[in-house]
Amino acid sequence: MTRLRTTGTAACAVLLAVAALTGCNRESNGAGGGKVGIDMPRTDTDFWNSYQQYLEKGIDKGTVSALPLSNSQNDIGKLVANVQAFTDQGAKAVIMAPQDTGAISSTLEQLEEKKIPVISVDTRPDSGKVYMVVRADNRAYGTKACEYLGEKLGGKGRIAELQGDLSSINGRDRSQAFASCMKKKYPGIKVHELPTDWKGDVASAKLQSLLAQHKDVNGIYMQAGGAFLQPTLALLEQKRLLKPAGSAKHITIISNDGIPEELDAIRSGKIDATLSQPADLYAQWALNYAKAALDGKKFKPGPTDHDSKIVKIENGLEDQLPAPLVTKENVDDKKLWANQLEKK
Repeated sequence: MTRLRTTGTAACAVLLAVAALTGCNRESNGAGGGKVGIDMPRTDTDFWNSYQQYLEKGIDKGTVSALPLSNSQNDIGKLVANVQAFTDQGAKAVIMAPQDTGAISSTLEQLEEKKIPVISVDTRPDSGKVYMVVRADNRAYGTKACEYLGEKLGGKGRIAELQGDLSSINGRDRSQAFASCMKKKYPGIKVHELPTDWKGDVASAKLQSLLAQHKDVNGIYMQAGGAFLQPTLALLEQKRLLKPAGSAKHITIISNDGIPEELDAIRSGKIDATLSQPADLYAQWALNYAKAALDGKKFKPGPTDHDSKIVKIENGLEDQLPAPLVTKENVDDKKLWANQLEKK
């Protein structure tokens, strides 16, 4: 885009006040508005349903003017078609969450040619220009899960790792970080990697086979509580292996997502911890960055004023939002998005 650079203290103050984002370099092409096309990657998990609710609330408040939301149902072909429909309807910016991060590059290239900025939520495309990626540090997910289980198990035991889709950057980041941490810090723990493609039925079937072969599994890492929590708990209950936290033969379980059901499971002692993936912040900052893109604003790497950090990536910038560890000690913290959601 052709933009006119504006500098000075006043410009910086305006940017911080209006956008509440990091950096005080502002460039404008006079866009000032336009429709935003938003694609939901799926609506079959509690996490993504919550994300959609937060998006709709932000749209209702007037953060952006949005076209009707589409749902690509975890299908890259549908995502490509939905994005084409957005452009046909005159979208000036696009928010997406591509689950196959390698197959979206050509679509991103087409959007770049049309000067349509893209905000990618939760996943970082392998290539293709993006205005901003909004996601948590997924490698930190894997590392924190490893350290929690390693400490709780005393560095010894057998863990089932319910991995996500390894064609997804999130699945790769969590899996690689978990494996690296376990190898380095807890070599006495045997990890069984179970790829699931983010499918609960696949996770349950593979976990059942593992439990039949190894009666001594004493830890489980679920990379997506929204997809894996209920089938995992149902299987453990069926096998009479669902023992409350603190009791003999309890299987220590840590998850990722931070949905209300996970917090309830922590309260009841069915699981031990989760890493709260901020569905509310994903929606909030996706919409804010879409508005910023339409206004022609530009950002720099560095800390933000919303407790995150913008980092430079090969194809753009990434705002890495915080994802706190949730245990019995802080499960009732009102700042957790799932607790806010329950009260609405």
